[in-house]
Parts: sequence; structure tokens; C-alpha cells
Amino acid sequence: MFNQEITDISYFALTYKDVLGRLLVALLCGIIISVFYRLTYKGLSYSTTFVNSLILLTMITTVVIMVIGDNTAAAFGLVGAMSIIRFRTAVKDIQDIIFIFFSLGIGLACGRDSMNVALTSTLVIGIIFYLIVKLNISAPKRRDFLLQLMLSGGEQNVIEPVLNKYCSRFKVVNVKAVGEAGNDMLEVSYYVKLKSEDNSQKFIKEIKAAAGVKYANLFFDEE
Repeated sequence: MFNQEITDISYFALTYKDVLGRLLVALLCGIIISVFYRLTYKGLSYSTTFVNSLILLTMITTVVIMVIGDNTAAAFGLVGAMSIIRFRTAVKDIQDIIFIFFSLGIGLACGRDSMNVALTSTLVIGIIFYLIVKLNISAPKRRDFLLQLMLSGGEQNVIEPVLNKYCSRFKVVNVKAVGEAGNDMLEVSYYVKLKSEDNSQKFIKEIKAAAGVKYANLFFDEE
């Protein structure tokens, strides 16, 4: 008798209209999430399947929350059932994990009939993340580059005016003689910080045009 009363208290009925309305909002939010993911993705292995899964994950989470409702027994039963499922796909990018949690959170809100929370949160969080990525807020303003030159041993000073013109800082990190003994060719490596990365092509062209320079390569130093 007591258990039956608890069940009656915990149970709540949803109409077809309620279910359809929540699922449609979850679908809309899932589509918006997938669009933000596509706009902000910068990796090398874009997965259409993953993007579609974000939409379905939002809707499935909504269904799960509607099934559970306020029924504690159903919640524990669902946890037990889900624990036997193993997901073997490795998530390579931390941004993918963020969007998975994004979809789960919005699905939870839709399942609890918090439509205003779901829609507002989807738009606000998505726009904020989009701005963070596009404005490149977390990236350093200027990067170090590695400049490698092959030049005549007596001509090393001819490139200094070009370095002073385009670089806010430069430092020799390696000098190596090339070829047989008596050869005056040197391979010289510099760490350089450009005043403006937009001028990198002009910089390397002027370096190559300097007297005594046989070749020049400019690399981004990721470390």
C-alpha cells in the first residue's frame, strides 16, 4: 500500500502534445548546437556523423528525462541499464567533449520542460563560444618563428638591416659550417619575433634577396 502511494506520487503523465513539443524544441536546439560546432571547428578530421549525433543526443537525453520524471526507481533502473553499454570511440578533441556535455545539458532542460532555459542557453553559450574562437582570445598575440639561412660566412651582417626592419626581436641560436674544410658557407638559425605576421612573406623575400644568402626558410616554432 505504502509503495503504491509512493509510485502514485512519483508518477506524472505526459500528453502526446507535451512529448512532441519537448522533442521539437530539443531538435531545434540540437541543430543550433551542430551549427555552432561546424562554425567553430578547426581540426583536421571533421565528422558529419558526430555533428548529426549531437542533434540526436539532445533529443535522446530529453526522452530519458521524460521517462524518469520524478520516479527515483526508474532513475536507478536506467542507470543500471546504461552501465552495460560500452562506448569504444575515443574522443580526440576536447572541444568534442564540450559539445557532448552541451547537448546533454540542453537535453536535460528540454526534458524538464524548461524551454526558455534550453533555447536561451543554447544561443548564449553558442554565441559566446563562437566569439571566443573567432576573436582568438586565448591565442598569443605574437609567435616566435625559426629562421634558417644558408649564407656566405663573411656576409652574415648583410641581413641585420632586414631583421631590424621586420623583427621586434631576433637571436642567433645555431651556426654550422657547411661543406668541406675551407668552405665559407654557414647555416645559421635565428629565433625571430615579427613585428607583424602579415609581413612574413615580404620579410622572407627580402632576406632571400640579400647578398650572400643562398636560401632562407621561415618556420613557426610551436614550442
